[in-house]
This record gives sequence, structure tokens and C-alpha cells, in this order.
Amino acid sequence: MCEDNQTQVTQIRMLGFQGLYKFKILLFIVFLVTYIMILTGNLLIIILVTTIDYLKVPMFFFLKHLAIADMLLTTSVVPMMLENILLEEGRLSFIGCLTQLYCFGIFGFVQCFLIAVMSYDRFLAICNPLRYTLMMGPNVCLQLVIGSWLLVIILITSGMVIVFQINFCGLSYIDHFFCDFGPTVNLATSDTSMLMLQDFVVSIFMIFFPFAFIIMTYICIFFTIVKMSSNHRRRKAFSTCSSHLTIVCTYYGTLITVYMTPSNESTSHINKYRSLLYIMATPLMNPIIYSLRNRKIKKALIKLLNNFWTVSWKRSK
Repeated sequence: MCEDNQTQVTQIRMLGFQGLYKFKILLFIVFLVTYIMILTGNLLIIILVTTIDYLKVPMFFFLKHLAIADMLLTTSVVPMMLENILLEEGRLSFIGCLTQLYCFGIFGFVQCFLIAVMSYDRFLAICNPLRYTLMMGPNVCLQLVIGSWLLVIILITSGMVIVFQINFCGLSYIDHFFCDFGPTVNLATSDTSMLMLQDFVVSIFMIFFPFAFIIMTYICIFFTIVKMSSNHRRRKAFSTCSSHLTIVCTYYGTLITVYMTPSNESTSHINKYRSLLYIMATPLMNPIIYSLRNRKIKKALIKLLNNFWTVSWKRSK
């Protein structure tokens, strides 16, 4: 319960990009164009994998779900962020703020497991190719994806149950452009030690364990490739891993930059801008990385564009 001189927080004010609002038109245009590019790129990946037969393999199946997570993650933040830029301040109900925090957590952390599953797929394809088709059948792929989503939903929900038991009184503004975990919890006026412990344990399970698993799979992949007698086989094996390895470095690099650096008042302010790395930069780079580095994706994209122009030309006649 709140004290007599305090009121329960019912609305959150987000200060957003203070000091940059004199450039708000430029910021709005840059972020809007980037958001459209993110939606377009990831939607293309989803359409290509869904419609092109030779892309219906485990690696691209997982890539499609990674693209879905990227789109949902960005969409949970960017539209409201664009509104905040124009209004120079954002307002959101407290329940709406917690809902955004909940969705952001699910869409963000599920990528850790999807990227780990993709590394497992590469591990089987290179280290155990004879059993790959049997071990990565369509049902297994679907179970891995559904399991990743369900596990993250359960873990994030367990944290939100604790959040709803905490009092939020007095201050109702956060120096951020969305309801991130740290700034939101800083508004709490009751003991948050249980929440912080739970967040620490869950973060280890959702970030450290998948990352450790990815490292172990790539160590095995590396030694398997080194033992290959043919240079052509080595190059082919490296090429099948290069796009995914780039995504691993990009995604975990942004997580480490934001969450693993020492936290104080100045870095908390800087982290607001660092958050743009995994909200906008990573979802933008993922489809670019795969489209530029994967011949099958480029071939499928050309085929889709040719079909589109053919249909458009026939309709115009």
C-alpha cells in the first residue's frame, strides 16, 4: 500500500529523447524509415520461407521465426516511440506500461533460444550429417520452436507475477522511450530484492545458458571442419555457418553492451540510446545478413520479384 502522502502510480510519463527534440522531425523520419525497412526485410524473409519450396528446410524455418520475433519486438516499441518523438513526451497507463514490458521481454528473450536452436541445427548438419534428416524432421523443428516460445512465456510470466505484487507510488516518470525493466522497477517503493533475484536467475537461464550452448556447438563445429580433408568441404561448411555466426555476434554483442556493462546514473542514461541497438539495429541487420550472404535467399528473392513483375505486366496488358 502507498503511504498517506503518496498516490498509486496509474500513468507513466516517458521523457524519451530529452535534449534532442529540436531534431524531432529528423529523428522521426530516420526511425520511421528504419522501422519500415525492418518490417519489409523481415516480412520478405517470412514470405520467401513460407512460399518457396527449397527454403522449407530447418535452418530457414528457424530463420522465419527469428524474423517474426524481430518484427514483434520492434513493433512493441517503435510505434509508441515515434508518437513520443512528435509529442516530445510519452504517456502510457501503468497497466499498458507493464504490458509493453511483458511483450518486450518475450519477443526479446525468445531470440536467445531461437539462435541457440539454429546453432544446434548447424551442429547436426556439419558434425552428424548422416543423421541430420532424421534428427531435424519437421515435427522436431516445430517442437523446438514451440518449446522456445512456451519456455520464455513461462519465465517472463513468473517475473511479472512478482512485479504485480510490488507497490509503485509517488514518481511516475522514467527517463526512457519505452518501459524497459530497469527504469520501470526503479519506480517501485517497496522491496524489490525478490524480483531482482528472480530476474538474475531468469537472465542467466535465458541469456547465459543459450550463449554457452552456442559456444560449445561452434567449438565442436570448428574441430569437425578442421578435420575435413577437402578444402572445398571446409569452405562449404564455413559458409553455412557464417550468416548465423554473424547474427550471434550482433545479437549477443548488443545484449552485452547494454546489460553487462557496469551500471550507474550516467550509464543508465547512455543505455537508453544503446537500447536502439537491439530494438532497431539487430532486427534490421538480420534479414540483410541472410539476404546478402546466402545464395538460396538471393535466388528466392529474385524468383519472387520476377513472378511479381510477370503478374503485374500481364495485368497491365
